[in-house]
Amino acid sequence: MWNNIVHSFPILLLKLHLKKNLALVGIWVLLVLIFSDNFGKVLGIPYLFLDPEYLNSVSWMGFFMMGIAFAVFTMAFHMTTYIMDAARFQFLAALSRPFIRFCVNNSLIPLVVYLIYIVNVITFQVDNISEDGWGIFGYLLGFIGGNLLMYIMMFGYFALTNKDFFVMFTDSLDKQLRKVKVSRANVIKRYKDMKKAKDTVDTYLDIDLKFKKVREDLSRFEGHKLLKVFDQNHLNLVIIGVILVAIILFLGFFRDYKFLQFPAAMSVLLILSVLTLMVGALTFWLRSWSTFVVVLFFLLLNASSKTEWLNRPHTALGMDYKVEKAPYNLHRMQSLLHPDTLEKDKKKTLEILENWRAKFPKGEKPKMLLIACSGGGQRAALWTLHVLQQMHLRSEGRFMPHTQLITGASGGAVGAAFFRELYLRCQDDPSIHLADQKYLRQISSDNLNPIIFTLMVNDLLIRNQYVKYNGRYYLQDRGYAFENQLNINTGKVLDKPLHAYAEPEYRSKIPMMPVAPLIVNDGRKLYISPHHVSYMCVSEDPNLAIDEKSQAIDFLRFYDQQGGNDLRFISALRMGATFPFITPNIQLPSDPQMEIMDSGLSDNFGVKDALRFISVFEDWMEANTSGVVLVTIRDSEKNLEIENKTPPTILQKLITPLKNIYINWDNVQTINNETMFNYMKSNVGFELDRIEFEYSTKDFLERHGPTNASGEIDNKELDVQRASLNWRLTAREKRDILDCIGSLQNQRSLDRLSQLFSQH
Repeated sequence: MWNNIVHSFPILLLKLHLKKNLALVGIWVLLVLIFSDNFGKVLGIPYLFLDPEYLNSVSWMGFFMMGIAFAVFTMAFHMTTYIMDAARFQFLAALSRPFIRFCVNNSLIPLVVYLIYIVNVITFQVDNISEDGWGIFGYLLGFIGGNLLMYIMMFGYFALTNKDFFVMFTDSLDKQLRKVKVSRANVIKRYKDMKKAKDTVDTYLDIDLKFKKVREDLSRFEGHKLLKVFDQNHLNLVIIGVILVAIILFLGFFRDYKFLQFPAAMSVLLILSVLTLMVGALTFWLRSWSTFVVVLFFLLLNASSKTEWLNRPHTALGMDYKVEKAPYNLHRMQSLLHPDTLEKDKKKTLEILENWRAKFPKGEKPKMLLIACSGGGQRAALWTLHVLQQMHLRSEGRFMPHTQLITGASGGAVGAAFFRELYLRCQDDPSIHLADQKYLRQISSDNLNPIIFTLMVNDLLIRNQYVKYNGRYYLQDRGYAFENQLNINTGKVLDKPLHAYAEPEYRSKIPMMPVAPLIVNDGRKLYISPHHVSYMCVSEDPNLAIDEKSQAIDFLRFYDQQGGNDLRFISALRMGATFPFITPNIQLPSDPQMEIMDSGLSDNFGVKDALRFISVFEDWMEANTSGVVLVTIRDSEKNLEIENKTPPTILQKLITPLKNIYINWDNVQTINNETMFNYMKSNVGFELDRIEFEYSTKDFLERHGPTNASGEIDNKELDVQRASLNWRLTAREKRDILDCIGSLQNQRSLDRLSQLFSQH
């Protein structure tokens, strides 16, 4: 019995994969690590698989589509391994429907992964989602239904076409093999490989799931005739693979249709399927030359990627890329920061400040509020909007008239921009209630599905579709998909050119809000504002300006001839929220080409920009306000317990240096901000105060979660509870973010805000 097990076809295939096909097995292992929360948890990757969202809701339809994707990927695995390895097992050629029988015996790895996935889905849904048992059962039925539908379609196709194809074309295939030297040499080589195969199969699992003995009279079959069976099957598999890839690419022409924006995890599995099928196709046509050809193709692609055809920029909508590009050099940057220019821009902003001051009684100096919002993807967007809504309620609508400036990065800036636009509209439309819960649902709606779908059907190859905006055409990419989905989610209220905010900001109907992404080329900031803000770019002190390096560029003045004033505001927000590999860096029309990255790389909390603004207008604030309050809305804890270190493994030693840089990035910025704030507080001639809000899971765990032996919260538990850094949130993550406003610290901050306005 043991010998039968060891020499059974499923076990021999498993051994062969572990020995020869580690890359394909590695994909399955990666999926298991994702399902079990051991890979990509910080970015929320597991939740894309365990809680797939389709058409802005988690339902059986999302799991149905996941079932289809799993079936496609599984079939890609079967097809590729059949092409690469089936000829080693010549007994298959003597069976009817050899490919289907191969799949049955090759299903050990997929079966284990399927079971792990189902168990993790059930565990996740029970632990994190308020869903009854029947709801979870419906999810699983949807997943199994999608699986079965795709398997029935594909196996039905193979059962019919393999037999008919073999019967109809065996003779012509035989003649072709004899005439074509390359094919003939290929067959002879595979026949020799087959004879050298050492793995002997005693039993195989048949379609009826019963083990059967392998026939022992295969010697009477001629080897080249057995190989013709595999040739016919291989060609059929390659054809269906090409058709499948063509269908996926064809869907790219209809990606704007909402029902075709598949769950992000489904798109990921389809991408993996395409890559797996490519391995099978290359192996079929090139055999032992496949590795060489792949390396050669990559080198050629890498060399040709510099061409204009393959290296077209990711553009900012509204800007003019046809006119002469803006000169981008030190001389021009210095010329744009002439003292007269700085003074002119400062005077214009002083007019805005005077308009802000005119909203309050002349005999009473008002408090000025500056709001700084941290980045952090969709969790920061939702948290920022929620905090601003709560501030609106607790201050009885009085905090926004006192707010003169909003700064921030990434998702925090998106949430703040949405609230600011709603505030602008509510001044003319009393039906808009700023604290309405529907706005929270809008800002937290899925943004990831269209991004990953566009990556699959468009950006991985050649972008070939255009979108018209303001009379100009721009290439569509996943960055545009993000903008478009954000625009839809927010009811299209942010779909404005940059100059549309010039008048409301000037009349102080809304706070100023410069978006400040980072310039990759030189590390400077790019201040995107409807008003010139050159005073934020360099010091006004002539003694310092001699050897001072400018810290930023005024976007509006730098790109005045390239349509900077017409920049789509959502494109500006996207520039400040560029997530590596998800939303691509935007390239702007300058010479050399300016490339933009996420604001969080330079100032993830917006505090530096707020303090810089205070520094520039310190004298005016001292004369016209009763003090300045900096409201910081963080999406992370400022003070965390020191984590206990355990002896690291070799792998951990390799990745620890990079991990330390990532983990301490926020800590370093926080410490620098503390230093600057304390210095500013002690040097300005007016009262400078601070109110802080934090999205922290610590308070939640203190009330509901486990603590360590000393009664403190374990940092690892904080990471488990914390919402992921992503553009898609689960229902549990949304609840956790909204509930966090009830923490002791955040309630104290709201009380301080309420007291501030009760005194005035």
